[in-house]
Amino acid sequence: MAHVTKRTIGGTAYFYLEHTIRSGNSFRKEEKYLGKSLPKNLEEVKNEFLSEIYKARWYPLLESVKKNYRNEMSCVPSSINSKQARIFSIRFTYDTNRIEGGKLSYRETSDLLEKGISPKGKPVQDVKEAEAHDKLFQEVLEHKKELNLQTVIYWHKKLFAGTKPDLAGNIRDYGVAISGCKYVPPTPVEVYPLLKAYFSWYNKNRKTLNPVEIAGLAHLKLVTIHPFGDGNGRISRLVMNYILHKEGYPMMNISYENRTSYYNALERAQTKKQDNIFIQWFIKKYLKENKQYIK
Repeated sequence: MAHVTKRTIGGTAYFYLEHTIRSGNSFRKEEKYLGKSLPKNLEEVKNEFLSEIYKARWYPLLESVKKNYRNEMSCVPSSINSKQARIFSIRFTYDTNRIEGGKLSYRETSDLLEKGISPKGKPVQDVKEAEAHDKLFQEVLEHKKELNLQTVIYWHKKLFAGTKPDLAGNIRDYGVAISGCKYVPPTPVEVYPLLKAYFSWYNKNRKTLNPVEIAGLAHLKLVTIHPFGDGNGRISRLVMNYILHKEGYPMMNISYENRTSYYNALERAQTKKQDNIFIQWFIKKYLKENKQYIK
């Protein structure tokens, strides 16, 4: 993280922000002059400083991912492309539901969605929600219009209509807590104003920020608002992949096995109110998952 240093020259103090970046086996230091006194909005200045550093480092790599991914996809036969998309949908459905407490194994999820074989001894609710998520994900990928509140509400209703009809498609008007997490979601009276600000933010920034950064931020900001009684993580990850797919980037699956680092990045960003904490985790993870496209 960036830290403040003070240098005294001729009896006068000058303040700087410094941040050390590792590149392979070497390190380099970035710095920003703050002035003779610390700014009142120091945390905001720190976030902007870090954002500038990482954009300069990551944006070219993300553009490389997009270019080489598109080139590869243009050479893949449509039947193979469809098969790969199906495999991703099953894996994404398994992991996103498992993260939220679903009991189906990957094999059970695959057999259910590919062969229609329902697992024995597993909750009916988990079976229905796996089927609903898989079906909805296909619909999300075909959605051509821009993201808005009505669309997100519709997706939530489709996802939970068969298992939680009292919650499906309803913005919460009650308080909620997240099990095992220090972060406390907004009060009911704050939810609609925050959602309005969320979509305003999205429409303002979707053409200026890199789509991968937008996807990560859209996920973080929506799950932080926590607009629904249940299913906020699943809906936020669907929104994330809607943006990536729409902009021609590889989609992102957050695996159940790696959920601890995901939880930690979310919670730290939420409790400290520093989006860059999650975005750094998200983009590093994304680049690692797509390293074959960085050339």
